[in-house]
Order: sequence, then C-alpha cells, then structure tokens
Amino acid sequence: MEEAKTAEGAAGAAKGPQAFQAPALDDLAGAGSPGGSEVRPNIEVILDVPVTLSLEVGRAQMSVGKLLRLSQGSVVELDRNAGEPLDVLVNGALVAHGEIVIVNDKFGIRLTDVVPPAKRAQAQG
Repeated sequence: MEEAKTAEGAAGAAKGPQAFQAPALDDLAGAGSPGGSEVRPNIEVILDVPVTLSLEVGRAQMSVGKLLRLSQGSVVELDRNAGEPLDVLVNGALVAHGEIVIVNDKFGIRLTDVVPPAKRAQAQG
C-alpha cells in the first residue's frame, strides 16, 4: 500500500506545479454556516478605515510651457460651466455629485446625486 502512495506522489511531482483554482463565490455562500444559511459580513470591521474624500470643481489641460507661465492672478479655464455640480471622489473614485454650501463660515458640500454602485463598478473596471 505504501508503494502505491509513493508512486502516486512521484507521478504528481512529475507533472509539475498546478495552478490554484479558487472556489466559485456561490460555493462559498454557505461555507462555514450550518445548513448553508446566508453569511452576513461584519461591517464593524471596516468602519474605522480612513478614506480620502475630495471634490473636483473641474479640469484643464495645458502644456508645460503654459503651466510655467502661470502667475498670481492668472485665470485657468476649466472644463465645466459655472453652476454645474462638483464631483465627489472617494480614494479617486467618483461616488456622487454635489454643490458647495457654507456652514458656520466653512465650505461644505450638499450631495445632489449619488452614483449607483453598479455604475461605480463599471467606471472602475
């Protein structure tokens, strides 16, 4: 019996390394829970993860020469019209649109439109 196991091991080694095959997500849905019931992720784990929220008023493209000629008082024309909503980005990904508001003498943003998760995934991929 030992000889058979050794022969199988030698045959497997002769084939070389095999690629890892990840299980399908559907196969994992019931894993680790009795009766295959739905596993709910614990969102508490990520609540303290820091992210960068940034607001984009607009963009402009210019040559390095024009960039070097900019000085105090220069006006750079952006690709948006006045009054258009700003883009709200989280870690560089567009998540919403909004408008500037002033709260207690500080700038803020009022969200006017939140990008659906499906569209966010399309933009990333």
